[in-house]
Amino acid sequence: MEKRKKGSATELRLMVVGSSGPSQFHLTNAILGREEFPKDTARISSTRRNMGDLAGRRVAVINAPNIYEKDISKAKRKMELRRSKCLCIPGPHAFLVAFDIENISLNDISTPKLMKKRFGRHCMRHCMVLLAFEGNLEGSGVEDRVRKTEWYLRELIEKFNGRFHVFSKNWRDRSRDRELLQKIERMVASLGGGFFSSRTFQKAEESVKKEEKRIRKQRSAEMEKAWMELEKQYIAEELRNQKDTYTASIAAEIRTKAQMDNSWLRTSLARGLGTGLVVGAVMGALFGSIEGPGGMVLYGIIGGAVGGSAGGTAQVAIKHMENRVAPPSRLNFNSIFINRFFAAPRF
Repeated sequence: MEKRKKGSATELRLMVVGSSGPSQFHLTNAILGREEFPKDTARISSTRRNMGDLAGRRVAVINAPNIYEKDISKAKRKMELRRSKCLCIPGPHAFLVAFDIENISLNDISTPKLMKKRFGRHCMRHCMVLLAFEGNLEGSGVEDRVRKTEWYLRELIEKFNGRFHVFSKNWRDRSRDRELLQKIERMVASLGGGFFSSRTFQKAEESVKKEEKRIRKQRSAEMEKAWMELEKQYIAEELRNQKDTYTASIAAEIRTKAQMDNSWLRTSLARGLGTGLVVGAVMGALFGSIEGPGGMVLYGIIGGAVGGSAGGTAQVAIKHMENRVAPPSRLNFNSIFINRFFAAPRF
């Protein structure tokens, strides 16, 4: 079993995309070398970002709901797409699009079209197909089989510029970590060594930076007080170390809060609430018409309330993000979300 080396200081941002089913979650476990998602996970409702390392390279892995997920509303899906971009700013170095090698569907074949729609037509240059395989990969000749016999796989892979990699569903199998990393790094190098960006990723970055600035201003007195406390306890080199540690910690915390909740996401949520309210009111009025004019009004109000709630669903995996991304003692995303969206603006 290959031992993991200490990660590189340069973070490799990987956007893991799933068509449907559990493949993207198998892939994330395989990249991180741990069971971040339970084996039976087939869908998630909220975007998640996890840190780890792949064959010695520091990686950030971003998972959003599957692109063909039917159990969440259109407004929720749109907001999570925006959130995935906020969590991957300034942009991903690679899109890893995961499929099950034994279960390719018609939806999977049309995934490239939807990728272009959601991330921009040039995103395909930064994409690689990742095929989940059940069993031992060593000496199995799986990649040869893909190249020579499985025409539907070849057709799918050709849409992704011929780049693919087969990985084991068993995350404990570390035998191909180095090969996967090398394929990703070669793809990134062939594109000039940079990351993918687009107008929406730039919008995400602008919104996150704006929110970071707002939070820093809001917490300036708290941060100044913390520095004063440090100056009472430490001197010289130790003081500088403590200040650097505190500065890095508070910056990471503020960045996480800004990525999870900012004006761009709140705008998306507000539109979802508005759309749900209108649709719900119309449907409620239609059902209420059976009861007469009074029923139309009553059911319209009820339908609007229910529709608004459904249209604006905003579950954000709060506990997971608190534990995985930033110090839990300072984070309360529930209160942040409620206060920022529903409270009166502060001047």
